[in-house]
Amino acid sequence: MFAAVDLGSNSFRLHIGQHDGDAIRILKSARDPIRLAAGLDAQGNLTPEASARALQCLARFRVLIEAYDLDAVRVVATNTLRIAQNAATFLPAAEKALGYPIEIISGEEEGRLIYMGVASSLGSASERRLVIDIGGGSTELILGQGATIERVESFTIGTFRQCQTFFPDGRIDSVAFDAAILSARSRFEDAALTYQPKNWQRAYGSSGTMRAISDAIVKNGLGDGTLSFHNLSALKARLIEFGHISRIGLVGMKPDRASVMVGGLAILMGVMQELGIKQMIPIEAGLRMGVLWDLQLRATKRDRREESVQSFMLRFHADAPRANNVARMAQSLFISLKPASEALAPYLYWSGLLHEVGVAISQSGYHKHGAYLMQNADLPGFTTREQRTMGALILAHKGNLRKVSEVLADADFSKAVLAFRLAVVFMHSRLEMDAEDVKLRMRNKIELEIRGTWMDAHPTVAFWLEREREAWAEVGTEFSIKRNT
Repeated sequence: MFAAVDLGSNSFRLHIGQHDGDAIRILKSARDPIRLAAGLDAQGNLTPEASARALQCLARFRVLIEAYDLDAVRVVATNTLRIAQNAATFLPAAEKALGYPIEIISGEEEGRLIYMGVASSLGSASERRLVIDIGGGSTELILGQGATIERVESFTIGTFRQCQTFFPDGRIDSVAFDAAILSARSRFEDAALTYQPKNWQRAYGSSGTMRAISDAIVKNGLGDGTLSFHNLSALKARLIEFGHISRIGLVGMKPDRASVMVGGLAILMGVMQELGIKQMIPIEAGLRMGVLWDLQLRATKRDRREESVQSFMLRFHADAPRANNVARMAQSLFISLKPASEALAPYLYWSGLLHEVGVAISQSGYHKHGAYLMQNADLPGFTTREQRTMGALILAHKGNLRKVSEVLADADFSKAVLAFRLAVVFMHSRLEMDAEDVKLRMRNKIELEIRGTWMDAHPTVAFWLEREREAWAEVGTEFSIKRNT
């Protein structure tokens, strides 16, 4: 049983679901229209009022989550927290209120999770499809076939900003609406060729905004009830008749969704015009369902992050035998150091596999290039926080330790760095390490016991270990080396 929490720009949402055969059955859902995007001030900071609303919602979600015996919980935050200048200040309070870590995901990762949710609901393995998700702060276009994602792009255009820009006083007229549609078209212009109808069989709309627009068309008897451009135009005309957002009175529409409806409709009409889409199909599944499926895959050892790492190795021509050797040894040494938690173990392993990707840029300072790639690359399945952790590990595996002295204050991170650096030393010396060859401890100081015969057989080890002793001494950590018979 899993929980997915989506901290969106319009609403915060919760799904609790249970894997049931080939499907995930939703046991509990919750939604709170926080309007986080509207809570950004002129400097791009979340206002105290917006933060307070968000924290209250997260505390309520925590109560709901704690009522279930869950195997895993994943919390993802999207565009507004990607761009909020004070997100780093808000997150600790938000995580305390909810009781779980919050991952600020990239727009591309958001798109991939959306597609996973949609594909899991549709099931057809051969269908080529386009999925469009219009959110409060961004819009994602995803092209794929069956469960396979072929292309994903995130555009920084969402319902809140579109409404605020073109209908700032709430007044709705044809001039403003046409300007909003034209503006939306311009945002998708460069991508139009990729997403034209010749490249897919059906187009799906997965966001709450899309479903609200579809409901408005159906429940208000506009055209034949489909999500066609003709019917969207009829809805646009009806909204213009109301004249003001505060006066919108569509059957079945919640009052809090009025501004979302106006901004979302302008974007949807713009993207359909620019891409040549005649009709779309609204679908319930989306980001939260994708998060639930991602948790299910991780639980069954089919982690998308593994695929991302292997793809990254191939892209940058990493030496697989060397990479696997370092990854294996680093993880083994880390576990032997008995960390307080083994949470860093998989990130250390993946960092070991990718520690030499920077060589593709330059042999000199390759660890710095590798760290930059890791922190800035688009890696499906990984969060920004996870990539920062791996980037820090890759940066720390070579050279002086002063550059990572701040993160070394974390005891487990220090143990991971020590294990990583020693694994690289052993790899460079072409050693096949066995558990009985090395005894490693790290408390107030580092103590390494190593077979003397092993050292004699590999004379460069002594040189590299002395370099390690000096590096750790520079950050105030004693490193003693003992030869055993």
